[in-house]
Amino acid sequence: MLVYLLKSKIHRAQVTGGDVNYEGSLTIDRALMEMVGLLPFEKILCSNIANAARFETYAIPGERGAGQIILNGAAAHLGKPGDLLTIMSFTETEANEAKFWKPRVIVLGEKNAVISERGI
Repeated sequence: MLVYLLKSKIHRAQVTGGDVNYEGSLTIDRALMEMVGLLPFEKILCSNIANAARFETYAIPGERGAGQIILNGAAAHLGKPGDLLTIMSFTETEANEAKFWKPRVIVLGEKNAVISERGI
């Protein structure tokens, strides 16, 4: 039996911008993506801590070290600069392996700097 588990999480990512005219997706600082093992174009689930909006999209890498978290396309209507997001991706694994699974998680602070990490 397969079970779905949290693979990657970026917690308290501060939205830095939005572009409703972009085709879609969420731009994420490339360094943050690499820390949690997110791949370019990987499906993600986002929740906005400020307004409880939840949406699925895909990740695209932004400039490394710039701290970018940019809502693009329709997702730009679901938040504004300064809002805090939780960005998650999931994987599937055999149930007997699930008890050993450790997701890769980072928590961000000011200017989207990493303040804690686990599973990395």
